[in-house]
Amino acid sequence: MQNTPPIPVRCDRSPARRIINFFYFRPLWLLALLLAAPLLWFGVVYLGSLGALLVQSFFYLDDFTGQVVRQFTLQTYAKLFSRSNVDIILRTVGMASSVTVAAAILAFPLAYYMARYASPPIKATLSLAVLLPLWSNYLVRVYSWKLILAQEGVLSWFIRLFHLEGLLSLLLSLPGIGGSSLSVSAFGPFLAFLYLWLPYMILPMQAALERVPASLIEASADLGGRNWATFRWVVLPLAFPGVVAGSIFTFSLTLGDFIVPSILGNSSFFIGQVAYIQQGTSGNIPIAAAFTVVPMVIMTFYLIAAKRLGAFDAL
Repeated sequence: MQNTPPIPVRCDRSPARRIINFFYFRPLWLLALLLAAPLLWFGVVYLGSLGALLVQSFFYLDDFTGQVVRQFTLQTYAKLFSRSNVDIILRTVGMASSVTVAAAILAFPLAYYMARYASPPIKATLSLAVLLPLWSNYLVRVYSWKLILAQEGVLSWFIRLFHLEGLLSLLLSLPGIGGSSLSVSAFGPFLAFLYLWLPYMILPMQAALERVPASLIEASADLGGRNWATFRWVVLPLAFPGVVAGSIFTFSLTLGDFIVPSILGNSSFFIGQVAYIQQGTSGNIPIAAAFTVVPMVIMTFYLIAAKRLGAFDAL
């Protein structure tokens, strides 16, 4: 049998092939190239702006000239902890906490039904219903609540229809909630926040509940555990990271929002409002920056606690 000569293999030494070979044998260089642009954006634009904001908070505004004095001082933070500003901080944290708790209470039954009992078509329909409000404009939804909660709005009409005017008057007379109508009371922003951020609580909670093994629930029933005992000692501990994950969104979004309190509610200010007014109308950049640092510090400790509770695994 005649031996055939080997077929010569053509070696491609084009620049493109050399670049491909270079990164193929050096995966760390390829990873660095892929992450360079997003890390540059994150480091320069995001962290850089936060760093500039932090630096601005250590300056102060000269009351006589109205100019920002770029000299390191803590007097801006001293003003931040005055009684009126502390009330603003506590009011904002209280609103964020109440919205988070209410959203968790409302979201859990729906998320549990979607995760454990809903058929695929019903689950898809409910998921669409949860996400549908997020497709509309944010300002449209807030102004819709202003109309709903107005003195002549739809909600007031239902209250008069069922003769609940006395209950409404009692609610509006409560300290810290009072107002001539729901739209100009503290209850108005609470309802708007609850409506706006509820989907962000439902979805992580549903994802966490879907990870609860059905075998554990069946084992609890086999061991004589009733429905409440199974829920209390099996379902809730395993789903709690999802509750904490959802609370990250509801708490942080309420903490920094300035649009809802500007459109709804009474004259009581929130952190986002003060930061917006101080840097815009008043031109007091240092105090606005100091107010902005407050949610950052709060959320830092909040995220540390959430990480220890396993919330990031539920996202």
